[in-house]
Amino acid sequence: MSSAHPNTAGAAGTPQKKPGLGSMGRQGRNVGAAKRYDSNRGKLRLSKQNRVNWPLTILAAVLSLVILVPLYFAVVSSLKDNATIGGFELPKTWNWGNYAQAWNMVNYPHAAWTTLLITVCATALTLVSNTFVAYAIARNMDRPFFKFLYYFFIAAMFVPFTVIMLPLARQMGWMHLDNQFGLIVLYTVLGLGTNLFIGVGFIRSIPVSLEEAARIDGASTWRVFWTIVFPLMGPINATIGIMTVLWVWNDFMLPLIILTNQQDSTIQLSQYVFSSQFNTNYPVAFASYLMAMAPVLIVYIFAQRWVVSGVMRGAVK
Repeated sequence: MSSAHPNTAGAAGTPQKKPGLGSMGRQGRNVGAAKRYDSNRGKLRLSKQNRVNWPLTILAAVLSLVILVPLYFAVVSSLKDNATIGGFELPKTWNWGNYAQAWNMVNYPHAAWTTLLITVCATALTLVSNTFVAYAIARNMDRPFFKFLYYFFIAAMFVPFTVIMLPLARQMGWMHLDNQFGLIVLYTVLGLGTNLFIGVGFIRSIPVSLEEAARIDGASTWRVFWTIVFPLMGPINATIGIMTVLWVWNDFMLPLIILTNQQDSTIQLSQYVFSSQFNTNYPVAFASYLMAMAPVLIVYIFAQRWVVSGVMRGAVK
């Protein structure tokens, strides 16, 4: 006869105790308490997410009013006449003729076309040059020359334009570049510091392993750049392009000191030239300013997300 282990026999012979009503009650209370705790935590998270940050909201509202109130005043004033201008109330008679008069006095079609041509060319040249230079610097930051070049362009961002304004104007005159072509070149060079700061930071965030894998497959540096790096730079190039468009279109100082031919005047410079005609007709002046501002305002409204996201991606590695 084989004898079983005493502990085994005892375990097999001893009947299993069923949980009593007290233990089941305690388990039920524990489960209920856990559910209530999770529910309270969920409500707390929702309340924190839905909580309004009133100081920042009030600050944003005040800053918005600082911009919107002058814009509203300009729009309302452009539809009045000299007898009723000066208040914030809506005009009793909407004088749309102010826009037609400003259109003719500023020669808006010619000035707008000139500004558009300079803006498009400067933006295209900026994107091409910045893309090549940013890629070369980002992939060679361990070399002293490229590191010096990067910080040299970054340092140029902190030089006030008024310091180099007059020497720059004289230099462009000596080189016979006091025309639209010279203006396009200046926009490209003067914007290189800021654009490189954004572009280099973005390219350095692209994994080098992607380029190394392409080189293992036999791709040259030129092919790696155009097939891998350049497509990935789409968001940052869109940001740089939009920022350049806004800067070139709205700029007044560079055309004023560089352009010598009145036929080359941009829309901002044309308004300045004809400002003497607006001395006693402020509604026409406001209409002219709004027409000059409208194109870039529309562009920025639809493209502002590219500007914000691109700057954040380029500035933070």
